[in-house]
This record gives sequence, structure tokens and C-alpha cells, in this order.
Amino acid sequence: MERVKKTFVISLSLLALALILGSCGPQYEESGKQIISAKDALSVIAADGVVLVDARTIPDYMEGHVSGAVCISRDDIMVNYPYPNLVADKSQISFALGMRGIRPDSRVVIYDGNQNMDAARLWWTMVAYGHDPDKVQVVSGGFKALKEAGAAVDAEFVNPEVVEYAAKDLDASMLATKAEVQAQVDAPDPKTVIIDTRTDEEYKAGTIPGSIHINFTRNNVVEGTYRPISQIRIIYMDKEIVPEKTAILFCKTSVRGAQTYLALYNAGYRNLKLYDGAWVEWTGNADAPTQAPQSTDLPVLNAQDGS
Repeated sequence: MERVKKTFVISLSLLALALILGSCGPQYEESGKQIISAKDALSVIAADGVVLVDARTIPDYMEGHVSGAVCISRDDIMVNYPYPNLVADKSQISFALGMRGIRPDSRVVIYDGNQNMDAARLWWTMVAYGHDPDKVQVVSGGFKALKEAGAAVDAEFVNPEVVEYAAKDLDASMLATKAEVQAQVDAPDPKTVIIDTRTDEEYKAGTIPGSIHINFTRNNVVEGTYRPISQIRIIYMDKEIVPEKTAILFCKTSVRGAQTYLALYNAGYRNLKLYDGAWVEWTGNADAPTQAPQSTDLPVLNAQDGS
């Protein structure tokens, strides 16, 4: 019986992959440009003009970072009013990037030490403010993967030449407001899905009604690197989340949601929105409806940082 079950699961996976690759399946956009392996990253950052960014905290950065990396932490790109971890305004983003030597046409490579969360959030922020998404890449597996690939590490603070960075207006199409989420709850559009990227425990305690639960850690393999594109597509297609649908992503404060946003974008999805106010904003109003699901995904690794 167990052998039959395994054969059935494998057959479903092969069928899903066939649909992905076939002309009658979902229509994905260009993929594979935004997430880079540590090995490939080492070659890229050796080129002139490439800015390597450490997206960890300042204390972590000061303990040791990849040689030559500048630090851009959450505090540089986020504000905590009226809710935690909201995207900062255009002037703050312009200042943060310019102070780190990043120009509007710079190629930027970002890593973190937090399951690709903070690097993805910085990627999302830069793209939302007009940086070319093909010129910003996240190192799959972050600092750990880079060290294992042979990156040189030191604790010297990098103080680059300050340049002018003029961020564009925030791209509202990459954001979902509470009103948009409420509208989806009140009158569900079959072409739109809400994805809860939090842990199993958080999801079971309550979620936005109608949400599909896919813990953000499912985007990673055990080593902490992002899964291959083919596996990302299968995971989401299994929940009937195809690129033709609009996906609204959220977690507690949408840092984990950004990690899923990048996984999907890199896999060829483009109809993506990050609910920046997220669960904190949603539950800040006592009248906002919540749902306690009866089931959840298979257990996976919990987040290191529940943001």
C-alpha cells in the first residue's frame, strides 16, 4: 500500500510538471533572474560597479560579513507607525540607498541570515520604488551559503562613497490595502487569492477568511536555500495558484510575505501584491473578521523571526 501511495504522489508531481511545461498549462513570465546561487554570486560581485548588501542587523554585520558588503537593515527601509515594519517613504529609501553607494542603475546583490526574508524584503522595496528587478538579486541561502561557497569574511565597516539615489514613486500595484483585502473577503473574486505565509501555529490560531495557507518556509529546502523554480511552481499549482490569478500575500508584518513574493516572482508570477499592514493591521480592528481553519499544511520549519 505504501508503495502504491508513493507511486501515486510521484505521478501527480510528474503530471503537474507536465502541465507547467506544456503549452496548455499556466503561462509564466520570464523567470530565474532574481534569485542567485552563492557560487554564482561570488562571480557577480567580483565585477566592477556591483554593490553587495548585507541585509542583516547592524550587530550581526559588525560581527562579520562578506568582505566589501555594505549593510542595509530593516530599520533603514521600514517604519513602525502606525503598524510595525511598514515600507518607508520615498525620501527615506533614497537616503538609505544613496548612503550605501547605490545608484539608480546599479546592479545590487543582497544576502541575509534569516531564511531569505530580509533580503527579499529589501529586493521588494527597491523594486517597488522603481529599481530594475533584473538588476537586484537575492543570494539563495544568504550569509551561510556564501561562506560555504568560499566568500571572504571580515568585520571591517564598509563606508562607500555617498551617491544620489532618486527613488521613483511607490508602485501601488505591488501593494494591497486593507480595503482591497476586505473586498476580497466580502465578495471573493475567483481570479484572486489571499495567501497566508505564516507558521502552522499562527494560521491555526486564526487567519483572514478565505486565505490559503502556504508557510513561507516551504519555499526553502532544509539547507535554507530557495527551492528550484519547478518545485515552487508545483507547490503553488497544487493549491490552484497559477500566474493568471492575483495573489495577495501577508504574514504578521509582511516580511515573510516578501520572501514568498520573491519566490513567486522569480518563478514567473507577476500578478502579486503584498499586504503590507498584514495580520497586525487586520486584527487591529476588533470588527475585522477572522477564521479558525480546521486543517493546515504538513509541518515544516518555523520562522527564525516571526515578522
